[in-house]
Amino acid sequence: MTVSALVSGGKDSIYAAYLADTQGRSVDELVTLRPSDPDSMLFHTPNLELVELQARAWGKRHRSVPVEGSGESAELDALARALDGGSGWVVAGAIESSYQWSRLIEVAGRAGRPVYTPLWRKDPHRVVVEEIAAGLDIRMVHVAAEPLGPDLLGRRLDAALLAELERASATVRPTHVAGEGGEYETLVVDAPFFGGRIEVDDAERREGRSSSSWVVRRARLAPKSSPVGLGVGR
Repeated sequence: MTVSALVSGGKDSIYAAYLADTQGRSVDELVTLRPSDPDSMLFHTPNLELVELQARAWGKRHRSVPVEGSGESAELDALARALDGGSGWVVAGAIESSYQWSRLIEVAGRAGRPVYTPLWRKDPHRVVVEEIAAGLDIRMVHVAAEPLGPDLLGRRLDAALLAELERASATVRPTHVAGEGGEYETLVVDAPFFGGRIEVDDAERREGRSSSSWVVRRARLAPKSSPVGLGVGR
């Protein structure tokens, strides 16, 4: 039996896989769906190639499944291919997105695989606080909603930044505190359960009309003993 965690590299999928590991569902593989459409409704898209480094740091197998085509049908077909032929739990980091959760349940059910979503319907603030407390080094890699601006890119999501996000949501414009509405996306570069950390040697800020991204161009695994380096190119 294989336990597969759907991992995008972001905080929620990594943390959900970690919880599965510690709650009796030891994860065998990290599975990444790789859409060609940067505006995918179902899957996270920034810096997906770094999941391989996360898997190596964690001592997990990694499997990348391309999405052939665009649109919901193509994405669901890719998810079905990723789950077919396997057995055991499918772990995902969904918190409140009924769109994602319902489609995962349907596809996994057809594949005969149970789904484990340890963050589902938990308070989003509590989830982010737990992720920070667990020691995840979480970096902001995409912002797509006012008042979140490009100045956040590359920053570590810690208690201070979480407080900033919540103040902005309360006083400027409401946003989902965990970013599940697409307001922001993240990358985990280190965690206590990683054997090494991801060091970003080169990254580029790309600013669009309605969103901005932190695109990693070169990264590597580094020993835990050396200081964290995060290069941000322009």
